Amino acid sequence: MDVNTLRPMTPKQKRVFEFIRDFSTEKGYPPTLQEIANHLRKSLSTAQHYVEELKSKGRLEKQNFTARGIRTGIENSAQISKLGYIAAGAPIEAIENPEPVDVPISFLKGGGNYYALEVKGNSMVEDNILDGDTIIVRHQLTGEDGDRVVAVTEDGATLKVLRKRNGKVYLEPRNKNLNPIYPKELEIRGKFCGLIRND
Repeated sequence: MDVNTLRPMTPKQKRVFEFIRDFSTEKGYPPTLQEIANHLRKSLSTAQHYVEELKSKGRLEKQNFTARGIRTGIENSAQISKLGYIAAGAPIEAIENPEPVDVPISFLKGGGNYYALEVKGNSMVEDNILDGDTIIVRHQLTGEDGDRVVAVTEDGATLKVLRKRNGKVYLEPRNKNLNPIYPKELEIRGKFCGLIRND
């Protein structure tokens, strides 16, 4: 599944990331690899390794052939509201308890209103959406066949794949051990567009 994912950092990676972030904020430009190596008291190759790991986890952007080409993405982030919990199993009510969440701008393409929900359950594991992940949702009231949607049924709110077959609309889990949901009532509340992996 091609999806925006922000993966957790190890404690050492987090230390490197925080140095790059704090250096960039204080100086107005990012550190060089040599400055990162000096801070860590490690070799240049070790600093390079950390930068590449953070880049692969979506935490950094790096321009090649530029001494100060490392970017944390902080200047390209936005704050959205985390509205509570969403079931990726049996439907449950979303809890209206807003708290701010920082997400990369790249997650919020196409305009519109976005919000975040914390996943509870394992019905979407085959799409690599895991219990405890925070999902980013674009608010919309419609969905196409195959979209991952936040849907409200007579049993509450749930995260599933929207399916439209032979005039019937149903919700498909991405866990082979679970059955599709054929709701009597169905409202689409948003489309899944990315996730922040639980640390």
